[in-house]
Amino acid sequence: MGKIVEIRWHGRGGQGAKTASLLLADAAFNTGKYIQGFPEYGPERMGAPITAYNRISDERLSIHSNIYDPEYVVVVDDTLLEAVDVTAGLKEEGAIIINTVKAPEEVRPLLKGYKGKVCTIDARTISIETLGKYFPNTPMLAAVVKVSGVMEENEFLKDMVESFKHKFAKKPEVVDGNVKALERAMQEVKGL
Repeated sequence: MGKIVEIRWHGRGGQGAKTASLLLADAAFNTGKYIQGFPEYGPERMGAPITAYNRISDERLSIHSNIYDPEYVVVVDDTLLEAVDVTAGLKEEGAIIINTVKAPEEVRPLLKGYKGKVCTIDARTISIETLGKYFPNTPMLAAVVKVSGVMEENEFLKDMVESFKHKFAKKPEVVDGNVKALERAMQEVKGL
């Protein structure tokens, strides 16, 4: 079997971690990859911790389980660093991508001895400045593509423009802000 990239998302209900994982799956699928994108459901409610997953491969996927040893972990809300073991099973040759204003070296002590790459991005500022509201999932989606290299960046951006045009057909003014959020996020990830 070819290389499978596994990604685990940690967020809070209402922050868009599930939506971002599904958008990543769609974008990867549109570039010819085999994909899985799925949430782990429980008694989630607005603000409660949630988990979502992606599997992306060049070959057909035959695994149908949660992801226990991901190459990449995306933390949409940095308050989860103290509430959830976000580095559980995270491979050291991968990376963790955290939405925070802090630099990678500032958050490393909260990662239970994780020795791999730590990347940070201020998704709050990016989303407020480009979208006018706090939607961290859009910048985090771009950050995971940048850090993981799971797909070519220009292909990803092109696919997301089409996706946003379809999704926001009745609100075309929203498309530009989302695209700017993606582009800025790719430029502003720290720790690469």
